[in-house]
Amino acid sequence: MNHLLLVPVLLPLICGALLMMASRSPLGLVRSLSTLSVLLLLACAIYLLPLANTGQIQVYALGNWSAPFGIVLVLDRLSALMLMVTALLAIFVTLYALRGDDQRGGYFHALLQFQLAGINGAFLTGDLFNLFVFFEILLIASYALLLHGLGPARIRAALHYVILNLIGSGLFLIAAGLFYGVAGTLNMVDLARFVAQAEGDQLLLLEAAGALLLLVFGLKAAFLPLHFWLPRAYASATAPVAALFAIMTKVGLYSILRFSTLVFGEQAGAASSLGSGVLWVLALLTMALAALGAFAANSLASLLAYLVLVSVGTLLAGIAVGSAEAISATLYYLIHSTWVIAGLFLLADIIAKQRGEFGSSFKVGPRLLNPHLLGGCFFLAAIAVAGLPPFSGFFGKVLLLQAVPAHAAWQLWPVVLVSGLVGVIGLSRAGSLLFWRHHNPSSPVPALDKTAFSIAALLLLSSPLLVVFAQPVISYSEAAAAQILDVQSYLQAMQLEEEL
Repeated sequence: MNHLLLVPVLLPLICGALLMMASRSPLGLVRSLSTLSVLLLLACAIYLLPLANTGQIQVYALGNWSAPFGIVLVLDRLSALMLMVTALLAIFVTLYALRGDDQRGGYFHALLQFQLAGINGAFLTGDLFNLFVFFEILLIASYALLLHGLGPARIRAALHYVILNLIGSGLFLIAAGLFYGVAGTLNMVDLARFVAQAEGDQLLLLEAAGALLLLVFGLKAAFLPLHFWLPRAYASATAPVAALFAIMTKVGLYSILRFSTLVFGEQAGAASSLGSGVLWVLALLTMALAALGAFAANSLASLLAYLVLVSVGTLLAGIAVGSAEAISATLYYLIHSTWVIAGLFLLADIIAKQRGEFGSSFKVGPRLLNPHLLGGCFFLAAIAVAGLPPFSGFFGKVLLLQAVPAHAAWQLWPVVLVSGLVGVIGLSRAGSLLFWRHHNPSSPVPALDKTAFSIAALLLLSSPLLVVFAQPVISYSEAAAAQILDVQSYLQAMQLEEEL
């Protein structure tokens, strides 16, 4: 039993509790403790990634209570990948926040740690009820983080965000109650066994519970028509919070992928591929309408929020196809979209600070002090996020388009290409307004924070690095996709844990 599976959850929980108690301690101590925690998280993720890549599924039963009674953590290639993506993102978010954003409100670092605990727990848990618990931990932390810095825009966005997610939490409990009432377990592997054998009314109730869960996960992932909370929330959040939220929609998408392959996969018989047709249609609509939203955005922050929705639709399309090739392409694109969009949120904040009261709004503002440096970085980042060659967004989209079967290709290709074109137009418009059209500043423009810019640039550097190291990343994602679809390996791993 590998006790290190507990570290991604326990470490940020303990650190968050310590930071809450040390809230009146010197700022340097708080920052040091938070930075040390995320560095240790990254070290743990680096250790767990090759361990998962051996192909052996690690099952950890807390207190040695086996399923369905105990709390079970499961480490496979997919969960290890998500832990790595989250840990690396957390490093950059924390370092950027140290440049002063963490002082705009109280308990930033404690809330960051609690959110990381909830995210990591959601990626590791093998139990439906504990997925609900970790969802609540990350959501409660995100409510407060969204309000970090206060202001009327953040308060309005947080109010809508809280109300919608409270409704989602209620629906989650109803779905979990249905599953437990019918199957007598909430362990995902046990549910997979039960669904495969269910018939008649039991099967109908399980499918209803599954459809309800897809609705809940869809609210977390923010695909159409459950997306309307996201643009306002992401656009109003402070830069490090918005960058961290780049992984939030991935938690919902991860849950859809995990549940649709493990519980309602090919082995589920009549219940297999539950809702895949609906997800496919919603994916196409999400991409199309999000691209239009990006085109019509009135600020750079709002534009980036809609680009998050474009990535959600793209990822959902790969999940809806459900083949090993499509899932592999989805995982590659997930890494790209998380890091690049997070880096763009940080870069947008740096640009907004140099524009003073105009912020990131698409209005003619003062000339930037560093237009060539910021403009060049924005240009390269825009190419990457729009999916143009030679960066990782292009490779991810090509992999996905190649993985789509012929009968669905005629639907996905035009949507991906047109949404990409509309995104390019929107980003071009943003670049021209922010860097080319300007007037003389009426007040002093703040100097460029070179450290903050370096942090954002390093995070954006992930796009060309994903191209340079495309072969090992794609090989890992292919192995992860094959493992996800091999439900029998999860059944055997759980059985082995029960016997031990």
